[in-house]
Amino acid sequence: MKNVTSSIHQRQQQQQHLLSDPNPISPRSSPNWGRSAAVFCRTWLLALLTLVVVLGVVLPDLRAPDGIFGGSKIAVSKWRDYTLEEAVPFVAKNGTLIVCAVSQPYLPFLNNWLISISRLKHQDKVLVIAEDYATLFAVNSRWPGHAVLVPPAPDAQVAHKFGSQGFFNFTSRRPSHLLYILELGYSVMYNDVDMVWMADPFPYLEGDHDVYFTDDMTAVKPLNHSHDLPPPGKKGRTYICSCMIFMHPTDGAKLVMKKWIEELQAQPWSNVKKSNDQPAFNWALNRTSAQVDLYLLPQVAFPTGGLYFKNQTWVQETKGLHVIIHNNYITGFEKKIKRFRDFGLWFVDDYAVLESPLGRI
Repeated sequence: MKNVTSSIHQRQQQQQHLLSDPNPISPRSSPNWGRSAAVFCRTWLLALLTLVVVLGVVLPDLRAPDGIFGGSKIAVSKWRDYTLEEAVPFVAKNGTLIVCAVSQPYLPFLNNWLISISRLKHQDKVLVIAEDYATLFAVNSRWPGHAVLVPPAPDAQVAHKFGSQGFFNFTSRRPSHLLYILELGYSVMYNDVDMVWMADPFPYLEGDHDVYFTDDMTAVKPLNHSHDLPPPGKKGRTYICSCMIFMHPTDGAKLVMKKWIEELQAQPWSNVKKSNDQPAFNWALNRTSAQVDLYLLPQVAFPTGGLYFKNQTWVQETKGLHVIIHNNYITGFEKKIKRFRDFGLWFVDDYAVLESPLGRI
């Protein structure tokens, strides 16, 4: 009994000692524990901070492609109210911008065109004139500020069908957009998006001419051909392509755009005469040529699709001299894409993620 009492007394003394000792002998009382806890705390905080930064960077990119539709009503409203007057100075570099007009069905072609421009470091001066709200939001959600819609938006369901009234309404808006940009005081290049840049076109836009353009005829010209407006053809007018135009903000360029608008109004689309914008552009050039400094770009650098894709002898003889290729003289999305693929000019499948400002759209 004496041993039991003694044992209990010893345990009580030990407990009192533990309670009174601010640094009891235990694994936690190791001299290194304080330093270990501090290191652990700093490491944990650093890991948490890193996670927050990573989530902040990655999560926006993981949103759905149409995230701007279902996400921020403010963002949607912002782009609906975004004007050409705001967009042009935002995009322009050294007083110049590159413009295209696109509806939703043409987004793959827009991406392909952009990849070719990005390779030549001119993508930052591109402004997409969206012809429907789906295109406006799709572009600006990935590349903020590089798309603008000038209301009213044409019917997106028919605007892409060549020869339709919708297509006419879509293309006939072009000269008004270009005139407005000229009135703002900027030089502007217009491209159709079924084009591919092979080299930098700006060295070819030499001098201070009012309007630069390309011939849409397939007949081979001599390398040193004239840069004057060609003589009229069988229909009494030239056959200049309205797909590639460059203009300085001069009175002459503005006059051509105003005349183009007038010609479109004088030659409206009808079921009998399924017109498009190109004949009106040619009439505008022909009727202002005495007042305007016009410049025909070299055919070898800016060949029409009817020449580049159908005359391989000429292509081989002029290899290395081509600057912008136009995939025209063929209709239909799938046919155009197949032709680009056949000639190694369809970049979207392999290079969109890394080389397009839009990524894989």
